[in-house]
Amino acid sequence: MAKKQFKSESKRLLDLMINSIYTHKEIFLRELISNASDAIDKSYYKSLTDNSIEFNKDDFYIRISVDEDERTLKVSDTGIGMTKEELDSNLGTIAKSGSFDFKANNEAKDGIDIIGQFGVGFYSAFMVAEKVTVITKALGSEEAFKWESYGADGYTITPCEKDTVGTDIIMKIKKSTDDDDYDEFLDSYSIKNLVKKYSNFIKYPIKMMMKKRRKKEGSENEYEDYFEDEILNSMVPIWRKNKSELEPSDYENFYMEKHFGFDKPLKYTHVSVEGITSYNAILYIPSRAPFDFYTKEFEKGLELYSNGVLIMNKCGDLLPDYFGFVQGLVDSADLSLNISRETLQHDRQLQFIAKKIKEKIKSELLSMIKDERDNYVAFFNNFGRTLKFGLYSEWGSNKETLQDLVMFYSSTEKKLVTLDEYISRMKDDQKYIYYATGENVNNIAKLPQTELVSEKGYEILYFTDEIDEFAIKVLMNYKEKEFKSVSSADLDLKSEGEEDKKDSEENKDIFSFMKEALNGRVKEVRASKRLKTHPVCLAAEGELSIEMEKVLKAMPDNMANDVHAEKILEINTEHKMFEKIKNAYENDKEKLKKLSSVMYSQALLIEGLQIEDPVQYANDVYELIEQ
Repeated sequence: MAKKQFKSESKRLLDLMINSIYTHKEIFLRELISNASDAIDKSYYKSLTDNSIEFNKDDFYIRISVDEDERTLKVSDTGIGMTKEELDSNLGTIAKSGSFDFKANNEAKDGIDIIGQFGVGFYSAFMVAEKVTVITKALGSEEAFKWESYGADGYTITPCEKDTVGTDIIMKIKKSTDDDDYDEFLDSYSIKNLVKKYSNFIKYPIKMMMKKRRKKEGSENEYEDYFEDEILNSMVPIWRKNKSELEPSDYENFYMEKHFGFDKPLKYTHVSVEGITSYNAILYIPSRAPFDFYTKEFEKGLELYSNGVLIMNKCGDLLPDYFGFVQGLVDSADLSLNISRETLQHDRQLQFIAKKIKEKIKSELLSMIKDERDNYVAFFNNFGRTLKFGLYSEWGSNKETLQDLVMFYSSTEKKLVTLDEYISRMKDDQKYIYYATGENVNNIAKLPQTELVSEKGYEILYFTDEIDEFAIKVLMNYKEKEFKSVSSADLDLKSEGEEDKKDSEENKDIFSFMKEALNGRVKEVRASKRLKTHPVCLAAEGELSIEMEKVLKAMPDNMANDVHAEKILEINTEHKMFEKIKNAYENDKEKLKKLSSVMYSQALLIEGLQIEDPVQYANDVYELIEQ
């Protein structure tokens, strides 16, 4: 029979289908299985609407066959098949979809979900096959036909023999090259893994003869190989089952099977939404952060399915970065996919699902805070930093979502607390939410700057992550209460009698001399209103705190080398050290210069900052000790 040409722009268009649309060659098997499922759906629908057609449930299946010697891979279905005219129309015209027409004609009802849309999936077979043969017999027809093509040069259609209704797609697999391994598509176990990966939840059985091994009868040490028919797919996905049918172990086993994590999930939720945009989802909060979670290499995202067919392994658009720890999947028939069904069009359905997923995650986390406190603390210890980064990012636009979820260590409760819990315990006369920053809880508890606030009986939040203060600066306030660092130049706390004592003209002269001795390293030296037992500390004025300066300077390749907090050196005039300062001012101003430098360096060390000249500092200490 004469070869026919494709009805599209032939070679150029088919080359585009094969070489440009799909990023992974293995996708071809997903496409052919989806087409086979559609064909069976059509048969099933016909059986529901035509009483003359009788089908048994066991009649509907897909079979995959491998012949390594002949280098052929066959995908067969027991679906509706095609007439000669349909072969010519559907396979002779690239981007002509019989499944799309089936849906457009309003024939698909009663829950029949047709997967195919674009009419290009079949041609993905040419990515791995040098020749494709289609043998098909249509439902209600006595004739069978064979469609055969080597690619863009055209195709032939000839009569043939076929005993049963349905379609066989036989691919002559290409030979492997240095760049491409095609032999994997002739390996039964590789095919099985691809079915599990992409088509595990196709609702019809996908069968294949698999090689097994067993002991020979009557022998202890001898084994023999045999072949057994195996169903490769699970068919009914867990997310489409009723929640009442499932036990916690079902969700945990699915979590392990999908390799979402190596431990049991900390929490899971099963979501089913019906409406203009319908979807099912299972979301997991892992027990532990992946080893690369806080690196650039980590890829967030949920698995995305359309009608049970895997479309994307990691759909990052479904999760905001600050909820990137969530694992799981979403399945929806309502998403607009691109022509290869590998990526999404950014449409309203996707945005709607992403918004609902975000709201669900937040509600689950709030529920954990209330009802599963220990679990939430465990979660926060693993993933709290990403919530704080979320607060800081995008100019604080996410604060309404995240401010109730963050936690900080409390000076009074001796554990992590939420901002709402802090507010609930505030004293009547307390204006601010007080916080202190440092490397760890123990170091912060020893900071001199905390003394006055603690003496007032006010709770202090301990900021130990480098992002904490940046996030709070963006948040600005919580429930109309501003945040105030215990190292702030103005604590807005008054103590009776201390103004007269610390603001005398004599002390001002001493402090002016000390500031000059420090040669621009501090903006001011003054009497402290906050120190009780410690002789010295640093305070900061302005938006940039001392801790923020430290974080910025620690960043690699930073551009903040010249950024400095406006430091104020505060002296405890009630401490015995101040008597030595006054004595040195009256009798030995060179000594006071050394005292000023040493006390400034000590204040830096308390803050965890480097001193500018450790050798000079050591020498000054030695000289002062000798005196």
